Amino acid sequence: MNFNDIISELKKKIYKPVYFLSGEEPYFIDLISDFIEKKVMGDAEKEFNQTILYGRDTDVATIIGEAKRYPMMSDKMVVIVKEAQNIKNIEELTSYIENPLSSTILVICYKYKTLDKRKTFPKTVAKKGVLFESVKLYENKIPDWIEGYLKERKYTVSPKSSQLLTEFLGVDLGKIVNELEKLMINLPEGTEITPDHIQTNIGISKDFNSFELNNALTKRDVLKANRIVNYFAENSKEHPLVLTISSLHSFFVKLLRYHGLEDKSKENAAKALGVHPFYVNDYIAAAKNYPLTKLKEIFSWLREYDLRSKGMDNLSAKDGELLKELVWKILH
Repeated sequence: MNFNDIISELKKKIYKPVYFLSGEEPYFIDLISDFIEKKVMGDAEKEFNQTILYGRDTDVATIIGEAKRYPMMSDKMVVIVKEAQNIKNIEELTSYIENPLSSTILVICYKYKTLDKRKTFPKTVAKKGVLFESVKLYENKIPDWIEGYLKERKYTVSPKSSQLLTEFLGVDLGKIVNELEKLMINLPEGTEITPDHIQTNIGISKDFNSFELNNALTKRDVLKANRIVNYFAENSKEHPLVLTISSLHSFFVKLLRYHGLEDKSKENAAKALGVHPFYVNDYIAAAKNYPLTKLKEIFSWLREYDLRSKGMDNLSAKDGELLKELVWKILH
């Protein structure tokens, strides 16, 4: 079952005896666990019929003991095991999961790890309950996810804004949601979120960021690029060189991919590059400014300056100076 199916069933009060929630992305695991913890029973029922255990402080025998308890003045027991990835021999739960109590909802939160689905234990979980794997989203999927998240809450967001949030916040969905909540607290429903809103409410500069640096390089706008590079040099803690180089590398890899496309239509290019169609024009412009011969040099420089930023063949140059050198070479 996927996340939406699980939440849909829970809202309809369709409960499975076991939920094993695993995977690299904790956000969806927390949402499912929190829904069960807060919504399945009322406060009065929870006092006697809901148990929260933590992996570092419990074991399989204790979990089974709690799961086998019968509810008091309720038709359900809820047992939630958080941080279950810290439990040794978790597969020993098989004996209980093979014959779970229909009155118990057992939730296992097994974050940052997955099970080998070829083995007996996960097969048993899938047969008797819900085996859910929470997969981390790739960076190119985050802007669309942000757009969808805000749309559900009656907000819209410009492509530039969703890309700006992605550049600054990365792929941590929990962190992204926290920042989006800041925006929604301060903006009325129906608002289209802009870079100005992001700068005012979150503190991400709309003018000085990796996204704008890539944009300046796309157009070979020397003045704008130098302004951003100087800002990064003066604020190196907020803009570490290693992350800036990573952003540049990602941009030029996509540009190389664009050069290799036979079908360069906007729709096909957007799909192939994993970007919003809004940005395809940037790659069209960049392709004119950076032919394949230039890209070969750029990738060589990116490798060189990445190594130098990590201390190799670099005895004295600061990160800001290295970035200035790198960008000067790219532009010239």
